[in-house]
Amino acid sequence: MIRSAVGRFLVVAVLLGIVVVAVLLRADDEAGPCVVSHRARLPEVPEASGLAVSRRTPGIIWSHNDSGHDAVLYAFDLAGAPHGRVRVPIVTRDWEDVSSGRCPAGACLYIADIGDNRLARKSIRIYRVPEPAPADATTAPPESITATYADGPHNAESLFVIGETLFVVARDRDGALYRSTPVQPGGLDVRLERVGQLRLAPTTDAEASPDEASVVVRTSREAVIYRTADLLRGGDVPYGLRIPIEGLKEWQGEGVALGANGALFLASEGWRLSRAGTFLSLRCTLP
Repeated sequence: MIRSAVGRFLVVAVLLGIVVVAVLLRADDEAGPCVVSHRARLPEVPEASGLAVSRRTPGIIWSHNDSGHDAVLYAFDLAGAPHGRVRVPIVTRDWEDVSSGRCPAGACLYIADIGDNRLARKSIRIYRVPEPAPADATTAPPESITATYADGPHNAESLFVIGETLFVVARDRDGALYRSTPVQPGGLDVRLERVGQLRLAPTTDAEASPDEASVVVRTSREAVIYRTADLLRGGDVPYGLRIPIEGLKEWQGEGVALGANGALFLASEGWRLSRAGTFLSLRCTLP
């Protein structure tokens, strides 16, 4: 009888262990309506900050390191495999984001030198460059757009582009949304005016979908997808579709981008021992 009882106890313990492991794996592989399809290490991008889906080369995503590194764009495929590194002939102060967008040249990348932890910058810089091919060694010389906030300096890590209009989400308590005045040909000074608030903080990245119908904004705990039309109306923006990502166990989640057909991409800085950044590709079922 004792052996039988012990045997039943061991069977139950094993089954419980299997259930616990399954739950842990599920928590690590799912994020709300999304399921992780690919995980990759980014050895060359230990401080992965922004993400941008290419509008020139299908199946390519761009990323970069935070400040303190050379100005280099890194190209990856949708599974995180490296496809190239392209130098940008600029010196940045606090490069926090990269975004895909339109420009007079067609498809461009917007490099957001917008960090300002001490709130000491009178103006910030956004560099606009025709999107390179992953095999290029260097980009063309970028245009330098000088942007000034209408209400004084703000720290920010999140830039997205609709048409040729720049939007910045401040890293503050309200997730204040700023919209630029039009970028005029031959005149690359713009003013950033507060047009709304997301009530989302602190944000680390933002990016428009390739068709510009949606915008994703992320924090360390969630990615929130908004309808572009709601953002353009300004004011208190209705809360978007919330995707919890805290359970994905990123070391320091930073980057986010939206692809086609419900694809969501995340990037994280590396942890202290391995130093390699991480890349996650998720498949999402979106309404």
